[in-house]
Amino acid sequence: MISRIMLRGAAAAIAIALSSAPAYAGSSEALLKRLHEKGILTDDEYAALLAQEQAETAAAAPAAVAPAPAPASFDPDKMVRMTDTGIGLQVGPATIRFSGSVNGYYVHDNPDTPSATTAVTGGIASVGSDSSAIRNGLLPGFLVVNVSTQQEGWDIGATFGMYPGINSARWGALGANNGGQPTALATAGIDFRQTFMTFGRKGLGTFKIGRDIGLFGSDAILNDITLLSSGPTGGNVAPANTTLGRIGSGYIYTDFQPQITYTTPSMGGFQASVGVFQPLKSLTDGTDQTNGSPGFQGKLTYDGSFGAVSTHLWAGGITQKHESTVSGSYTGKGVDMGAKITAGPITAVGYYYTASGLGTTVLGLFDTDGAGDARDSDGFYLQALATFGKLSVGGSYGESRLDYANAADALANPTLVSTNSSWVGQVRYGLTSWVTLIGEYVRSKAEAHNGNEAESDAIAVGGILFF
Repeated sequence: MISRIMLRGAAAAIAIALSSAPAYAGSSEALLKRLHEKGILTDDEYAALLAQEQAETAAAAPAAVAPAPAPASFDPDKMVRMTDTGIGLQVGPATIRFSGSVNGYYVHDNPDTPSATTAVTGGIASVGSDSSAIRNGLLPGFLVVNVSTQQEGWDIGATFGMYPGINSARWGALGANNGGQPTALATAGIDFRQTFMTFGRKGLGTFKIGRDIGLFGSDAILNDITLLSSGPTGGNVAPANTTLGRIGSGYIYTDFQPQITYTTPSMGGFQASVGVFQPLKSLTDGTDQTNGSPGFQGKLTYDGSFGAVSTHLWAGGITQKHESTVSGSYTGKGVDMGAKITAGPITAVGYYYTASGLGTTVLGLFDTDGAGDARDSDGFYLQALATFGKLSVGGSYGESRLDYANAADALANPTLVSTNSSWVGQVRYGLTSWVTLIGEYVRSKAEAHNGNEAESDAIAVGGILFF
């Protein structure tokens, strides 16, 4: 009896000790179970102590973590997500897209040796010694940022296009388009070609205000296979921001110009654009020009398919009055037309322009005789490109011709260019969806009105990347 009492007293002491000792998960309950099994604790004592232990353990347990509150309703204007296609972001109500290109070519030019019979004023063929360069092709590199949104039923956009070359520029009146400066400590030029806004709506069309590519001659360069490569070098000893491509031997460079233009919606494949443009001074004799009237340009395009043949057709026009306080006034004007036809693996392009008072190669170069008498000009190019998987093979030929304004002009400028022409042979290989490797052979020729001639042969090997 005494031992039974002593055992129960010990059990009580053990229970008290357990209740005051730090809890280790399951340790107290296991001890009580052992005491019960040995007969030290009766059934009632074991049940009572076990219930007490479990209650104390539950009370000592940390409070359950409260569930996170439901997220408040989000504002879609503050969300950022990827665009469905391309490289860009959807930032609230606006879409920001990025596109760009990088290219470089090894270009070796083998021109005629200078002599009395190779002088051609305005000729595109190089004259001098052999030269090698690592340079951009007709395109410099570029990074274009476009921001677009919809507001009150209007589609609104803003575009900024930076076009840096890889070669060092000799800064002057033409900015990054001056000749190159291949020396140490020089820097590349950034040609900020595009800064414009657009606004429009379905069924109405689109308005553009700012600086962007022109209308006249734009399809000629955008469909030229040398746009992705080199073409005639335009000076290889001191390479500038770009080569010439087919500029001056097939078309007049459209240029990037300040403008206000309107483009209609597409109507059965037809679309028209008209614009008011910053009047340009002549590069030949424009120092005293006041140009009180703007320039005007327009273009009509058609895109359609006839069975397995797809077509892109275009026709454009340009006019601008030049007013001078010293020499006579004249109007520069021109029309152009072209067609791009794709059938199976073959794509062919044909283009023609005719003008008066526009000059040759670029707008306003050799456009008059200096006395306000306009010179006529015309030109064309033909090209074809065949694509088989990743490999493309193509070629083109083009000419740009310039006439004298009158007999006095002929006497004063005997070496003025009569015809610039070039042959281009090209091979492309699509390394990836972004990278294209290109090899090219170019033969350029410049002919003067007095019979002088200059020729040059060039090869270009490199690549271009687009994203």
